[in-house]
Amino acid sequence: MQPAYIAHETAIIDVGASIGKNTRVWHWVHICSGATIGENCSLGQNVFIGNKVVIGHNVKIQNNVSVYDNITLGDDVFCGPSMVFTNVYNPRSAIPRKDEYRETIVENGVTFGANSTIVCGITIGRFAFVAAGAVVNKDVPPYALMVGVPARQIGWMSEFGEQIPLPLEGNGRYTCPYSNKQYQLRNSQMECVSK
Repeated sequence: MQPAYIAHETAIIDVGASIGKNTRVWHWVHICSGATIGENCSLGQNVFIGNKVVIGHNVKIQNNVSVYDNITLGDDVFCGPSMVFTNVYNPRSAIPRKDEYRETIVENGVTFGANSTIVCGITIGRFAFVAAGAVVNKDVPPYALMVGVPARQIGWMSEFGEQIPLPLEGNGRYTCPYSNKQYQLRNSQMECVSK
């Protein structure tokens, strides 16, 4: 019986891994037995997926990304080339810390730029946008645009992927000219108010 996903012959998929239909697994990918991966995902060349990993639907993981244990990716997440997740906060080669993995939660629609780094134990809010090369070491609010080392918020991003021209603090409204979705900044928190 054919699997519902498509995998290159060089991919290693351990018995027990759950992979949704129409997911594409490219060259030299390794998926561990405990992983759960949704439908319509794309795992680029040289991707590693650990055991205690949950990946939603329509997730794009570009080349050379490792998704280690205790990481959850929501639907529609984009992981740019060579971006990095961690799962131990203070690693030492001589000290085993497998019982100290910290959980990282990535909500729906988040984008991680190429070579960005996510320090474990945080939550990245829905549709946040982490710029290329940024190092995120604290929780990120929904729709936040994060840049730098360490990452700091410099603005807001729409679900379409364009910067929202509203201040970081205060109140305001904005309609995206590409999608017509409406955004509301209320008490320094952004939300999409369109149905």
